[in-house]
Amino acid sequence: METERIKCLIIGSGPAGYTAAIYAGRANLSPVLYEGIQPGGQLTTTTDVENFPGYPQGISGPQLMEDLRTQAERFGADIRFGIATASDLGQAPYKITIDGEKVIEADSLIIATGATAKYLGLDDEKRYAGMGVSACATCDGFFYRKKVVAVVGGGDTACEEAIYLAGLASKVYLVVRKPYLRASKIMQERVMKHDKIEVLFEHNVVGLFGDNGVEGMNLVKRWEEPDEERYSLPIDGFFLAIGHKPNSDIFKPYLDTDEVGYIITDGDSPRTKVPGVFAAGDVADSHYRQAITAAGSGCKAAIEAERYLSEKGLI
Repeated sequence: METERIKCLIIGSGPAGYTAAIYAGRANLSPVLYEGIQPGGQLTTTTDVENFPGYPQGISGPQLMEDLRTQAERFGADIRFGIATASDLGQAPYKITIDGEKVIEADSLIIATGATAKYLGLDDEKRYAGMGVSACATCDGFFYRKKVVAVVGGGDTACEEAIYLAGLASKVYLVVRKPYLRASKIMQERVMKHDKIEVLFEHNVVGLFGDNGVEGMNLVKRWEEPDEERYSLPIDGFFLAIGHKPNSDIFKPYLDTDEVGYIITDGDSPRTKVPGVFAAGDVADSHYRQAITAAGSGCKAAIEAERYLSEKGLI
């Protein structure tokens, strides 16, 4: 199998990966970045981004990622298309297999593979992606001021998103598959007491409809006849809050992760338990999951990688 030795390998091409490449490039680390299965990351599925500093009029997600990519290339980052399919972090240099056919031997490694939002699996979710369907209330809630939205989920995240959206929207439906909320007691109380939130227990969303984006959802209350009820509700936005899956599987034999799969780092730093291996962005952040926090952690990871390589006498 073909091998290549490099100083700094970055896996992932969202805000964390591209920012790491910008900093690593300016530090003369000659970084190589593999873009992964979704070049540009989750933001490429978002239409308008209005909360990334420096864009007072907002910017489209794909354009923001293209700008970051171009900036990274300006400073010498070697950006390639390819998917990391296996890892060996047992000893340095660390070995990452790309597309099952090439091995990169890296003196330092920045993991910025992100997390994938979980969806219900409806065709309509893809059909209305960026047109009323979102997996991030903090990112997209602003566009639904004084409108009617639905949140799917019954845990703490779903309750938090419902409460956040209730501060913007005129009404929030919280669609819960079970006859109860899984969220903590305090979150349950806040949701149940909120005058703008209506909880729909024992409901499943089976479809969305609308000519110019989402205009409503089709629901089933209870699945068993004769109790089953099918009806539709008009909504303007549809938010998924049923969790994220960190893209960390190939690193789990070597790195510590939490029960969901988020890579555990050393305090507020991007350092993992393996020296010279750093994790940045959503793959190591179960809490914020914002473009700007991901970019900041990518900056930290590149600075840490430069320090590590310098201390080891590799640059």
